[in-house]
Amino acid sequence: MLSSFHYSSLILKPLHKTHKPLTITFSSQPPRKRPTFDSNQTPKPTSRNRHKRSYGASRRSILKTLKQEQVTFTTPVPDDPIVAIIGGGMAGLACALFLEKRGVRSTVFDTGVHGLGGRMGTRIVDPQPLIFDHAAQFFTASDPQFVELVQGWMEQGLVREWQGTIGELEVGGQFVPLPSSPPRYIGVNGMRPIVDSLLSQSSLINVERPTWISKLEPFNGTWYLSKCANRLLGSSGLPLIAGQMKRLELSSVWALLAAFEDPLQVPGTDSFPFEGAFVKGVDSISWIVNNTKKLLGSQSGGPHCWTFLSTAAYGKRNKVPQENIPIATKEKVTAGMLMGVEEALGLPKGSLQTPFYTRVQLWGAALPTNTPGIPCIFDPHGRAGICSDWLLGSNLESAALSGIALANHMADYFQSCGDRPDEFAVGLRSEFERLKVHDIGQFPGLEPVSETHTVPELPLTT
Repeated sequence: MLSSFHYSSLILKPLHKTHKPLTITFSSQPPRKRPTFDSNQTPKPTSRNRHKRSYGASRRSILKTLKQEQVTFTTPVPDDPIVAIIGGGMAGLACALFLEKRGVRSTVFDTGVHGLGGRMGTRIVDPQPLIFDHAAQFFTASDPQFVELVQGWMEQGLVREWQGTIGELEVGGQFVPLPSSPPRYIGVNGMRPIVDSLLSQSSLINVERPTWISKLEPFNGTWYLSKCANRLLGSSGLPLIAGQMKRLELSSVWALLAAFEDPLQVPGTDSFPFEGAFVKGVDSISWIVNNTKKLLGSQSGGPHCWTFLSTAAYGKRNKVPQENIPIATKEKVTAGMLMGVEEALGLPKGSLQTPFYTRVQLWGAALPTNTPGIPCIFDPHGRAGICSDWLLGSNLESAALSGIALANHMADYFQSCGDRPDEFAVGLRSEFERLKVHDIGQFPGLEPVSETHTVPELPLTT
């Protein structure tokens, strides 16, 4: 199964022409006839052999996953294949867009109720309105291919350079600005409108949302996707891809959105010294940003909308099911993070003004802490692949580059007619290594950030 704050994109390709973009079943009941495919039959999971899995899984769990029988399609690749992309974050959308450039149709399935984008989330609260970037805060660009992509977004008016001051905030309110280079980019109207606009001119991309895909079944040379209670990859017949997913480890991060009537203050300063800051030395807070100043600049004299992101340690310690956060946990996390803001700004205890609006959100599978360091994963026998930022790092650039890489890899595979499948296998057995990350991700070129650290190795249990 794929993560909801992190949004990896699993790519599946139906291999016969259909009148509709994809054949999808939305029933929790299995087909009356057991699906058949070219390899030996994979048994369906039962209450006895079904198993739970989690990210950073045990070695025993990984080995059990690898015992799945591999799906091997032998039907010819059609002249007009269609790619199903599960996950509409940056990686999935980049994959769809670059497949279109190669003349390949796709359908993007995403769970988003308000829009696509995954971590590129922007929340607007009417009637004020209040505006918050509540996941990805900004991004940098270092790879020439991604730089070219960003330049195109700037020409379309989707992104701009963030000229506001950002830096490191020591506990007690001591602020040290970071150099203005490399350029930092933000969405003109928030992060989500970037992805909402990316597909506006597309003609070969279909979007289905909100849709939760939780089961894959091979049948007559194609993949059937269905909504049911089974784990997405647990019995899919893609053991090598599932095994790589099980090696992935993800952090948890709380986001607190808070709106204040008046500007926040740092003792001993005449004006607030920054728009965004990496926080050092505070247990509950790793990043704070004034969304109003970042997105609206001097245009707004209204409420001051702030996003506070927790440390990974605080997220782990207070983790609960993110789909149904208990009220007591919401109140505890809100109070704890506001106390952390006081501590970071050097304000006396209890002196922080009370926000008139707050909302907490848990990104339960927020950011990767390990990576295989490859652009994409592709299983030519199962005709499925993965693109996501965690394959290369923990940032928007890595997500886009991964999506582009998989799109081009699949298009090349289609052109080969699938005649030499082993030549197109990539990333199925790559080893993982620890990532050097800040609690809110990586920012290529923006070094050093004192809070950046290498996540310690976690032993696998046996």
